Amino acid sequence: MSINAVAHLNFHGQARAALEFYHSVFGGQIAVTTYGDFGMPAELPGATKVVFGQVVADNGFRLMAYDVPGQDVPVAQGAPTTRRENGVTRTEEPFFLSVRGESGEEVGALWERLAEGATVIEAYAPAQWAPAFGMLTDRFGITWILDVAAEYTQA
Repeated sequence: MSINAVAHLNFHGQARAALEFYHSVFGGQIAVTTYGDFGMPAELPGATKVVFGQVVADNGFRLMAYDVPGQDVPVAQGAPTTRRENGVTRTEEPFFLSVRGESGEEVGALWERLAEGATVIEAYAPAQWAPAFGMLTDRFGITWILDVAAEYTQA
């Protein structure tokens, strides 16, 4: 048996824009199905919102998203709740999305695209635990960790 854990992001009117952005960053295939596609009359508010969406790339990246029914809620503006203080990450968020690659060049290219319009929490650079590491909150309010896999030896 094989299973995969896939992040499923909940948006309030921004799912299509987020999926298109993540597709532009990570590549692969994008699928977007609206409430209207599932039979909601086109004249009703919300018919064009995303009921199911995903980005799936050959490199293993996979993400799902949809728009929660109801009023659109703008992405929170202002300081993200995640920050670095005295060398420690402080947050009130229940999760981060993590992307790990094998080379600094590969992950650095993803960082550059994902950082467009983002708030950088920790710049992408070498770290004690990884050849490269960075943390940011993207334009949709999602906090990402990008790093390069370190070679570990078991003790």
